[in-house]
This record gives sequence, C-alpha cells and structure tokens, in this order.
Amino acid sequence: MPAGPRPTGPRAFDRRLLSAGAVVALAATVVTGCSSGSSSSSSSPAASSSASSAAASAPGGSNQLQDDYQRVISDVLPSVVQITTANGLGSGIVYDTKGNIVTNAHVVGSATTMTVALPNSTKTLDATLVASYPESDLAVIKLNSPPSGLKPAAFGDSKKVEVGQITLAMGSPLGFSSSVTQGIVSATGRTVSEPSTAGSPGATIGNMVQTSAAINPGNSGGALVNLASQVIGINTLAATDPDTNGSVAPGIGFAIPAATITSIADQLIKDGKVTNSGRAALGITARTAFDAGYQPVGAVIITTAPGGPAASAGLQAGDVITKLGDVEITTLNSLTTALASLAPDTKVTVAYTREGQSKTADVTLGTLATA
Repeated sequence: MPAGPRPTGPRAFDRRLLSAGAVVALAATVVTGCSSGSSSSSSSPAASSSASSAAASAPGGSNQLQDDYQRVISDVLPSVVQITTANGLGSGIVYDTKGNIVTNAHVVGSATTMTVALPNSTKTLDATLVASYPESDLAVIKLNSPPSGLKPAAFGDSKKVEVGQITLAMGSPLGFSSSVTQGIVSATGRTVSEPSTAGSPGATIGNMVQTSAAINPGNSGGALVNLASQVIGINTLAATDPDTNGSVAPGIGFAIPAATITSIADQLIKDGKVTNSGRAALGITARTAFDAGYQPVGAVIITTAPGGPAASAGLQAGDVITKLGDVEITTLNSLTTALASLAPDTKVTVAYTREGQSKTADVTLGTLATA
C-alpha cells in the first residue's frame, strides 16, 4: 500500500514497509505502503478470513453476523483482482465493465503494462496503464481484452462512514490472492504521509479511513468494504512501530476514501489526467526554513502564484509560515500535511514572520494545481 516501493512476495516485506517513513499526524507510528515486492504469488481460490470468534456459528442456528460476512464476500470479492508488474504485486478493484481497474499508484509504479488475475481464475490477463496520479496515490489500468461477466464494485458514500462500522479488507496480502480480513472503522478524517522512496515522492493524503482490519504488503489497491457490500476505501497503508525496528503495528491501517477514489478515477478515465484534485493549496512554492542553530522553524515561501490565495492575501517570497489555523508549522512537510486536512475554499488564518516581525493573514485556500 505504500507509494513507490513495490509489494513484496510471501517471504519478503516491501522495502518501504521496513523503512522509517513519515509520521502519522496523531501518533508516533510510521506509515508504510502495502504492496508486495516480489512478483511471486500464492493463489487461493477460496477467500481466507480472520473473522472474529463472535462470528462463529452459534449452537442451534446460524449466526447473523457470519451470514453477513459471507454475503459481503460473495458480493464483492469477484471485483477484487491481483495485479502483477515486473517489480511486484498488489491488488485492484474492477471499476466498470469496460475493463478499467482502480488501484494505488505505488502498486503500478513506473510500469505501463502488467498482468491481472481475476478471482477464482487460473488465467492472467494483460493490462495497460490508463493514467496515474501519485499525489493521491491512485491509478487506473485497463484490461486489453476485457472478458464478459466483469463485476464492477459498488462504492459507498464517504459521508456515511462512521467509527465502529464493521469493515472487511480484501486483496492479496503477501501474494495470497482473494484474502479477507475483518475489523472496524477505527477513525475517519486521518491525514497521513507516506514515506518517500526512490521513484516515489511519498504522498500526503487527507480524509483517510483508519481501520483495524489487518492490512499487509500486497493488500495495496484492494477494497475496504462495509456490510452493505460497498467499497468505502482502497487499502493503502499500514503503520509500523518505530520502537520495534519498523515492525508492523497490528490493527492500524489506512484506506483512501471512496469519494476521492471515484473523483480521481473518473478524471483519469475521461481525460487521462486529473484536472480537479480536490486538494487545498496556498498557491506557493516553499521549503523548510532553519534558524541559526539549523533547527527547522517553518516553511519559507520561495514564490507565490500571481493572483493565487497567498498572493491575494498579501504573502510574498521570503515570508516564513509558522502556523496554519491552529496547526504549528515547523517544516515544509508539516505545512503539506496541514493543507491535506483542509478543503479548497476554506478560509484559514496564516501566521508568518517577515523580516523578524510576526504577522497574520486570512487566506481563502485554492485548489492544488495539476499537471
């Protein structure tokens, strides 16, 4: 699920999963991607599930929760595929009957061609990259010869996702295709930064869904599903614990929300690029500012876009941003993370210093420009 590194196979974790990456906004956990690095895989026609003991059959009759799990798996698992590139493997979700499949950008990486294995099939299908948008870690690929009977997934309403809802994570963890784990929505609205690696800038993504469902390398691009058989997110990141040499922190995973998936995927399919990112921006280029002791003290503006949000509010090159709303800004990364949690057209107070003087400006955020 990380951006950049590829999923590792059953015996090797993704390099990114073991690297010390960016810190989750609310805890000292390091997020890592969930694709598998080796192209080897272990196919399993039947889904494996970590359903809790509460879902076990009760004496004297079937258990309703178990029945619900099995219904959802039957509904959605046929829409979850395994994607293999020259560098590794991950998962994807059938988006339409034309053969478009949505996945994480880091699953695709730099590949323009790949193979896709449908559930319960021993045959692989060739696919080609439609377009990728690493800034939101999303990509669309398309089957060259879509078979009949493709089953697109149904996507849920992100506004209706609530803490405590039961979730199922579907994908190919460690190369074991058609695997299912279960948990709950642990939190919503998380802003998480992926670790940067060679070939991947490490996206900062807002409004992510946190889940306790087990997510491992190879799950990247797979489906996080509710009990209404709707995809509420794409499994993208697992957390690691820096106090245990980067081992995976059980029960802390993150998924890109459905609203972001459908918005970006529709644009990639229609235009081959993203024209409306839906991400907030100040309209500046910047870098981390350091004091005389080489300690980070903010984000210094290098340039402002003419007529952009910052310029319109009076900010200029050389100003050092120290606060965005209630969030302290000490580095460029902290500014990027703060912006990722906000929406375009939001009005926010920016605190900054100019020639040693502290100042503030009210800025109406714009939309992050796209290529």
